[in-house]
Amino acid sequence: MTTEPSDLLAPLDLAFWNIESAEHPMHLGALGVFEADSPYAAERAARLLASRAADVPGLRLRIRPVWLPVGGAVRTPTPDFDPQDHVRLAPQVKDFHTAAGALMQCPLERDRPPWEAHVLPAEDGSSFAVLFKFHHALADGLRALMLAAAVMDPVDPADLPAPRPAPAVPEASPWSWLPDPRKLPGLVRDTVTDVGQALDIGSSVARATWGARSSAALTSDATGTRRTAGVLLDLDDVHRVRKTVGGTVNDVLIALVAGALRRWLDERGDGSEGVEPRALVPVSRRRPRTAQPPGNRLSGYLVRLPVGEPDPLARLRTVRAAMDRNKDAGPGRGAGAVALLADHVPPLGHRIGGPVVAQAARLLFDILVTSVPLPSLGLRLGGCPLTEVYPFAPLAQGQALAVAVSTYQGRVHFGLVADAVAVPDLDLLAESVREELAGLVGACVERSSLVEGAVAT
Repeated sequence: MTTEPSDLLAPLDLAFWNIESAEHPMHLGALGVFEADSPYAAERAARLLASRAADVPGLRLRIRPVWLPVGGAVRTPTPDFDPQDHVRLAPQVKDFHTAAGALMQCPLERDRPPWEAHVLPAEDGSSFAVLFKFHHALADGLRALMLAAAVMDPVDPADLPAPRPAPAVPEASPWSWLPDPRKLPGLVRDTVTDVGQALDIGSSVARATWGARSSAALTSDATGTRRTAGVLLDLDDVHRVRKTVGGTVNDVLIALVAGALRRWLDERGDGSEGVEPRALVPVSRRRPRTAQPPGNRLSGYLVRLPVGEPDPLARLRTVRAAMDRNKDAGPGRGAGAVALLADHVPPLGHRIGGPVVAQAARLLFDILVTSVPLPSLGLRLGGCPLTEVYPFAPLAQGQALAVAVSTYQGRVHFGLVADAVAVPDLDLLAESVREELAGLVGACVERSSLVEGAVAT
């Protein structure tokens, strides 16, 4: 069995590691639902997960501080790694999301590899679920997916896409944080460029707060409680809207969030008129289909969600235009690229300033809306097919709601995470997502009929 070498945490990894608190754990989650083929399917799945985890090098990595650079940390293999410490078989549950919410609010243990897999047998025996939790400092969405896939049933290599070669990751030297004297001229030039980028991002953040109007329903005190919900949508309906109005699938999904928030706010009596919450839409800076180097390689786009706009097609056009502007500027510019500022902070700054940075989240954005890639081929565990998979994003301090979206096997899966005290009616928001897609499809059908009628006359 091979092991991964120790490697220094990248600046953004350090940020995620240091902004964590008991009330705001910084782990990603994914709730996979499997069709059970016997009353013992969940127990068999737990045994398989523990057995296979022992052979996955990335699951043996823990995070520990180092002397140099001061304030830094590394991922390093755990010599006494025991998968049984991480894989848990729960008693039978009535509702997967109720159980997942209670588990998502519990921070991962920081003195061992920061991940867990909870196997949840359904009360009726027809299915079971597995809730994976990975600390954001251990893995971003793509790497978490690769780690989880490594403990699923083997896939026929003929069904896999051709992988792109990943760059080699050299073992980090204790002195790797010092500059190479031969590269000093380039480092000076890069430093000037980096300062300019930081100033540009900082000014964009300031401008993004001007005139922004969110809703008190999207803010929360630190209660430490969590509630989750899932929404299943037909991907064909999303494509029907995209083909009618234009744009991308992601544009449609973000517009669905805006429309669902409008319905939800109006239904609960908070009102949506004039509301434009700032959504942070993370953007991966990785090469496609690679998870190397480990850690987070993220930027983002900041989009004002047109929640106050009553016309669903106008909402979609507004989202599409905003996303086009962000793409034209690129992921290295604008208020959404605030994650890149982590690169300009020394390790000790992350360790000391983590709590302060965590409190600033609500000043930077109002809601997280992220897309998590999933393989198109079907996955199995112990021969049981994976039928649903709901991604969960960490909840930033001061915020009440986070939205993650994945597509799998022809369906769109929305994973909603909320502060359980601030959002006791998360199921109402989930239903609003379904209603919003139905409304968008209806609006597209009406528009097509009008166009056809005009052509006929």
